[in-house]
Amino acid sequence: MTSDHDHDHDHDQAEQTVPLMEEQLTVTKRKRVTDRVRVSTITETVDSLVPVDFSDVEIDVVRVPIERDIDVVPDIVTEGDLTIIPVVEERIVITRQLVLREEIHVRRTERRETSDIPVTIQRQRAVIDHLGPQTEGQIISEEETHDDL
Repeated sequence: MTSDHDHDHDHDQAEQTVPLMEEQLTVTKRKRVTDRVRVSTITETVDSLVPVDFSDVEIDVVRVPIERDIDVVPDIVTEGDLTIIPVVEERIVITRQLVLREEIHVRRTERRETSDIPVTIQRQRAVIDHLGPQTEGQIISEEETHDDL
């Protein structure tokens, strides 16, 4: 004979079924026009002054009489901006001898000056116009994804 106590014990060991639930999330994305812009360029002509350096060289020639007896023809000598060019002649005396008759001194002087020269140049600038959306909420493309969040 089974007692109530044994009957409850058999009932606890019987299988019980518990339903399980799962939620899934699907995300859909849409691209919408929220604003539009137009970019254009404008070319302008601008007159301006451009500084340009000019230089010229003045030559000052001075004849320096020397009249000195020499044994060999001297070399041309440059000392800074001064160039000395010897001028030699032969003179017949009882013997032949070299005489430094004169030197020609050539001095270079450089002048610099800045002048403004009018020139015409071109440059561009960008103009951006905000046009707004074509129609409110217009869908450009639609793509569907199944990303789990």
